Amino acid sequence: MFNFTFEYPYVFLLLIIFFLCFKYCKPKESTIFMPHLFLLQKSSHKSSILIEILKYLAIVLAITALASPVKIKNTQYINSDGIDIVLSLDTSDSMRARGFNEINPNENRFDVVKELVGDFITKRVNDNIALVIFGNNSLIASTLSFDKQAQKEILDYLDIGIVGPRTALFDSLASSVKILKNSTAKSKIVILLTDGEDTSSQIPFSIALKLLKKYEIKVYTIGIQSQNEYVLNEIANQTGGKYFVANNKRDLAQIYSQIDKLEKSKIKQNKVVLKDYYYFYPLFLSIILLIIVIYLKNKE
Repeated sequence: MFNFTFEYPYVFLLLIIFFLCFKYCKPKESTIFMPHLFLLQKSSHKSSILIEILKYLAIVLAITALASPVKIKNTQYINSDGIDIVLSLDTSDSMRARGFNEINPNENRFDVVKELVGDFITKRVNDNIALVIFGNNSLIASTLSFDKQAQKEILDYLDIGIVGPRTALFDSLASSVKILKNSTAKSKIVILLTDGEDTSSQIPFSIALKLLKKYEIKVYTIGIQSQNEYVLNEIANQTGGKYFVANNKRDLAQIYSQIDKLEKSKIKQNKVVLKDYYYFYPLFLSIILLIIVIYLKNKE
């Protein structure tokens, strides 16, 4: 649900000052130096009502822009000892295989994964999440963010073969390390999902493991009907994580649910408010109205 509000509502007090000034701050008349001032005043009365309305409306809009109208998209509470999570997903051609979802056999593996990963992201309200995908090479689809809606929108755009048909599994771990190495979170984890063996990485397995251990990153590995058990199990064991096997959609849903329970954030402390800013709309209208007022004044 979106809530509309102003970041600086007290700025509207300027309207009171403006209208008081308009009423009481009149220029002093002087019959000594300007004996015919009344003629100028009489001429000024020719200003149309339209110009006056536009002038005041422009001022009101300018003050509205200063008050900074915003829509609050979401409010989250995070812990300074929270969890930073990288979701690393296999987008190789083998993810096109169907039959993984027993209820809908025509659905391919990656579509199932996107659905369940989206649900997982929604549950991790207080955590910082990033997305990595891998095919011929590895790609950081999203850096760490608390904006879960944005992450899910990015996830929706991902598809099989987006970075090639092969499997750069070890390169994806290096990309995950790149994201997490400067993290100050108490817990840093990678959830690596694949359905095949590495066929394309430039970085050796041993180097990827050393990097993970150096930066104290825990890896949960998920193999989809995979024969790559030794490597995935080794990654998990060496980093303090756990290896899972998913033979169908039901298994995968239970795995993400189990990881969700294993990795929990602590007590909520810091408040993060996600906002959309709209100050530029009243500011733009105010400028346009002032230009119109100047034009009409000069036309008189």
